[in-house]
Formats: sequence, structure tokens, C-alpha cells
Amino acid sequence: MDYSIKIGGEAGQGIQTVGDTLAKVFSRTGFHVFTNQDYESRVRGGHNFYQIRFSDKPVMASRDKVDILVALDKESMERHGKELSAIGQIMYDATAIGIPAPKSQIPAANYLDIPFTKLAEESGGSKIMANTVATGAVLGMLGMDMDILIAIIKDTFKNKGEHVIDSNISAAMAGHDFAMKNCMKCSFSPNTAGLSFKPKMLINSVEAIGLGAIASGCKFYSAYPMTPSTGIMNYIAGKEKEFGIIVEQAEDEISAINMALGASFAGARAMTGTAGGGFALMVEGLSLSAMTETPVVIALGQRPAPATGFPTRTEQGDLLFALHTAHGEFPRIVFAPGTPEQAFYLTNKAFDLAEKYQVPAIIIFDQYLSDSEWTFEEFVPEKIKYTDYRLRGDAFKNLKEYKRHAYTDTGVSPMGIPGDAEHLVVTDSDEHDEEGHIVEDAETRIKMVDKRLFKKLPLIKREMEPPVLYGDNKPEVIITGWGSNYGIMKEAVDELSKSRRIAMLHFSEIYPFPSTDRFDYLNILKNAKTTICIENNATGQFARLMRAETGYSFNKFINRYDGRPFTLEELVKEIKIRLS
Repeated sequence: MDYSIKIGGEAGQGIQTVGDTLAKVFSRTGFHVFTNQDYESRVRGGHNFYQIRFSDKPVMASRDKVDILVALDKESMERHGKELSAIGQIMYDATAIGIPAPKSQIPAANYLDIPFTKLAEESGGSKIMANTVATGAVLGMLGMDMDILIAIIKDTFKNKGEHVIDSNISAAMAGHDFAMKNCMKCSFSPNTAGLSFKPKMLINSVEAIGLGAIASGCKFYSAYPMTPSTGIMNYIAGKEKEFGIIVEQAEDEISAINMALGASFAGARAMTGTAGGGFALMVEGLSLSAMTETPVVIALGQRPAPATGFPTRTEQGDLLFALHTAHGEFPRIVFAPGTPEQAFYLTNKAFDLAEKYQVPAIIIFDQYLSDSEWTFEEFVPEKIKYTDYRLRGDAFKNLKEYKRHAYTDTGVSPMGIPGDAEHLVVTDSDEHDEEGHIVEDAETRIKMVDKRLFKKLPLIKREMEPPVLYGDNKPEVIITGWGSNYGIMKEAVDELSKSRRIAMLHFSEIYPFPSTDRFDYLNILKNAKTTICIENNATGQFARLMRAETGYSFNKFINRYDGRPFTLEELVKEIKIRLS
């Protein structure tokens, strides 16, 4: 069982509300769920859609075919009608958008006119509940009961009073009953036989990054709102009182990173977030973090550029920017999660390594990953690592001598908290000596560069996990990617493995580039007949990084840079073309 539902309409029509509610119903029923959104950079109008895929088996990407299309405007019907599956149904309100002109390829029986507004007014008392009617109608089409939706309505409107709750329940029931009675051609049968009926966690990656930051002991978050990273700030701000976190909306990205560095210098685990344009303003602060050896975590959300580009679309165009930006040579850490689960644990690892080695750590993701919701059984708190690497209290007071930038075998100096002891904690953006005072001599300069760069970098490299191999152990074909393409590549391997020996390599720990000591992924690539690098950018940035770091060159490439993610069918088709 594998169904896809698409809700389409204009911005401001409540598309996300319907989609979010249905996704919650399916996840709480015990189904595996994957959602994604497509929306324009405008508050009203335009064309947006929200797609939900749910199954009794794990799903990690969207499909081309749609089983139920909820058309809240005529454009949705015209754009997406051709995507209907063989059993697909189009749900619409003729009084709101007009009678559709039947498409030759879509039988009239596949259209179901449901008077959302009329049913909302008759049962709920207000036309604003039309989307609640539509939500109930989808469950009616599917033949699902209403218990979970009713529970969600009660929880959503618990502060609005009994009248609002009862009205929305009545509206949802009206839509459900109408669809059950009138959808004569509906042949959907969600299979719940193998489900545990244990509710699954439904989460997107910006929420997972925020949750990972909280679990890692983040106490300060500063940012200027910029899609697609704003959701991290919103999530942490919603938890700041519960966990004692300070969240500051800065006046710009320059202020945001410098606030985070100030908080970190003062002893707090600190983080900032932005998108490519904002990260461009942070680069001087990034170098300041490196020179002063002040740990900071930066969430970098990618979207199509240059300049403003497509503010609400997706791309993997900032990888080399994250790796090489900021003046000077210094170590940094770059992680690129491929799922919300990876986002949660890699955020924790970013905090741990940033603190351990006193370097900046960057979590790079994209709009597609930030907007996509996945289901998981749970995140395991026991996997979270927390070590306080700083000198505090008596441990700091009892030191006879303290030098903030002392030379050590590892390059990592003791990091004391200003004010916790009588020792002076000094650093500077100019080159400095062990005590943090400005110097001009060549000998100290060489020692400090060696300390910050050549001593730390090999140690950080040992911390990097190798890529994930999924599929055949001795593949003839290997598809390779990074970041958000994890799910789509994994499903493509499942589809194509029916007829060929194929596997995927997925990189989520990008820099320092993982060695082959624990897993010789280069040997697997070299022994494969065809190797394909898949990226959502125009120039193959990861392929270039792979060649620079290892000398290996892929022999085929798939690059998409129109601001949209792959669907499963699209990627499978592109892979087959490369293999033909």
C-alpha cells in the first residue's frame, strides 16, 4: 500500500493546514509518512502545493503519481490533473472554482464535487471551516475512521472553547460522510493489517536541528530570519523558557554571528543560522571564530542563488562556499544531513566537535530537507553526547597558571570561562601569543598556524564517519550523493535493484573529508563499472570536492538546478538514461 495526496491552491488558502493535519493523522495511525511542499515567495496568490505520501512501508521521497488531488483552485486541477494515478480522484468545490472542463484522459467519474463551503456553513457555522471539511473528506475517500482527526481537532482548538471544537468536528464529519456516500469510484484501502498502531514521530529537519541543539546544551541562539533557516529559530524560541535558552533576533547576520561568538566566549554553547545570502555577511565572523578559537555552530540553509534567487526553492549550491569561505586558512567542520534523524544527531556532533576542538562547525541543508517531514519511531537520547570541555569553577580557580592559547600536543588549549577565576582570559582577532596578546614576530605566527591548523585538522578528520553504503555489496553501478538526496537515492536503489547490481554511497560528514581507514569506499567505486554523482546544482560541487580530496572522478553525472527536488520516477529515469 502506497498512496500520495496532493493539496493545491493559492497562498493563503490553508493548504499547509490541511496537509499538516492529514500527515499527523497518518503518522499517528502508524503509517510511514513523507511530505514535501512547493510554494512561491508571496503571501497571497500564486500556486502552491503540499504533497503527502503514506505507506505501510518506509517512504523517503515523493512520487509523480497522485491518488487524491484536493484542488482548492482551478489551476491546481489544470496543473496536476495529469498526475492522477489509475485509481486517482480529484476533489473540488464547484461553487468555489467552477465546473471543471473534463480532461480527455480523466474520466468524469474521477471528479468528485464536494461543497466545502456549504457543508462548513451548514455543519460548522462558518465558511472558514471549509478546509476542515476537506480534511474529513480525504479520510472519507480513504475509508478511514475519524477518531484520530477528532483528537487532533480537540488538541488544536483546546484554547478556543467547546463551541469552536464542536463546530470543527461537525465540519470534518460532514466532509467525511459526504465523501463516503458520494465517491462511488473510490477504491482506496489503506492496509493497517501489519501496523503496530504505535504513533510515529513526524518531524522536519529544521525542527530536528533545533531539537538537536537543545539536546546538546545550546543556551544561546541568534539569527536574522531568512528562509530556509528561520524554522530553527522559531522552534528553539518556542522552547526557550522550558530549557533556559536565550533566543535573539538580530538586526542582521553580522550581528547574529558576533552575538553567538560573544555568548560562546562567555561560556555558553551558542549557535546561529542563516541562508546563503546571510552567510555571505557572516564570513568575517567565521574567521574571527577561527582566530580566537571560539566554538560556534552555524546552520546554513541552501536555496537557489546568486543574490535572492528563488527564496522558497531548493538547491545544493553552497557546498564549496561553506568549505572555502572566510579569509585565511583554518579548520572547520561541515556536516550535510540527509534526513531529519541525521540532522538531529549531526547537530549534536557539530556541537561536541566544535567545543572539543574550538572550531566553527557548519550544518548545511537545503529548502527541500527543511520543508520535508518524515516519520521515525523515536530519537534515542542515550546516543546524545555531552561533554563540557571548558574550565569552570574550582577546576579553573585551582590552576597555577593559565594561557588561553597555550601550545599543546593536540593544538587544543584550555578554554576558561571569564570571571570564573582570577586568571585573565584574553584573546584577539590579531595574531597573538599563548596568553592572547598581539604579536608581530614570524616565529609565533608559524607556531600558531601550526597549532590551529596542522595539529587540529588530522584529529578532527579521525572523527569523521565514512559514507553510508546501501544496496549490493559488490555493485556494478554506484550512485553517489550528499545531503538531502539520501531518501530519493535509497528508494531509487530499491527500484533499480530488481534488474541490476546497484548500490548508493551517501555522504553526510563532508569535511574534513572522511578517510578510507574504516571503510574503503574508493575501492568500491573503482571496482564498479558505472559511477554516477547526483547533485542538485549545476557544476557538480561534490564531485569536484571528491576529485580534489581523493583523486577519484565519477564517470556519469546527474545535475538538477531548476529549484525543484527529484521525484522517485524522475531520478530512476535519469539513472536509466545514464546506463543506456
